[in-house]
Amino acid sequence: MIETYYAGCYWLARPEPVEACAQRLEDFLRQMEPLEPTWNRWHEAAANFEKARQRHVPVNVATLKKLLSKKSNRFRDHSSFPLWAGENEEETSGINGNCGSASSRMASVCVLSALSTGQVAERVLTAPVLTGVVRAMALAWEPEVGIATSHAHREQIKVGQFSEPGAFVGWVMYFADFRGPVPPLPDPVQVEHLPDRGTLITLTPEKFTVSNPAHVALAADVHARLQDAGLLRPLRPWGT
Repeated sequence: MIETYYAGCYWLARPEPVEACAQRLEDFLRQMEPLEPTWNRWHEAAANFEKARQRHVPVNVATLKKLLSKKSNRFRDHSSFPLWAGENEEETSGINGNCGSASSRMASVCVLSALSTGQVAERVLTAPVLTGVVRAMALAWEPEVGIATSHAHREQIKVGQFSEPGAFVGWVMYFADFRGPVPPLPDPVQVEHLPDRGTLITLTPEKFTVSNPAHVALAADVHARLQDAGLLRPLRPWGT
């Protein structure tokens, strides 16, 4: 089985103007640049790969504000940002999300889309890079929670029809300080506190996979500890 992976961050009911969202998006993309060579040039979608390659999006607030303000990217009180990067059609990375909504029902998000095989995936699907991605999300977007993990593990531990963001563990996790303190966790889990933000948790320095029983057992142990500490729960309106 080939596992696909994703990274995402989530928050709820935090209204922000388009310019503030553009600033956050710029901060995020600039922090992503050192993590993967193909993440230094982003594009909008188009009818085909060659046309999309011509729709380069410079990483600056003015350009990103125009992108977020497009009619096609605005819905009610939030702006969306579908972007992609890559040197060939077979190995692209996608970033999708939305920002600015005051809704307490629909979360604001930033998601790095599924990765599985290829040279880009080999470089990205490591603990240092994915921890770096979630760190960039935490610093730029100030989410309530963040996660990087495999879809297979998410499905394996799913309770009910959906997996609520913040309610399950993954390879890399982030919890904002206002969700509560992180309890002591077993080796080889790595814990890093980000001042004025929250805490990053990386389960294992190895590539996390559901085919490794030790990884699954470690995730279950950490899940129980975080649940007992009250950290695993659905999103709440920002800061509550």
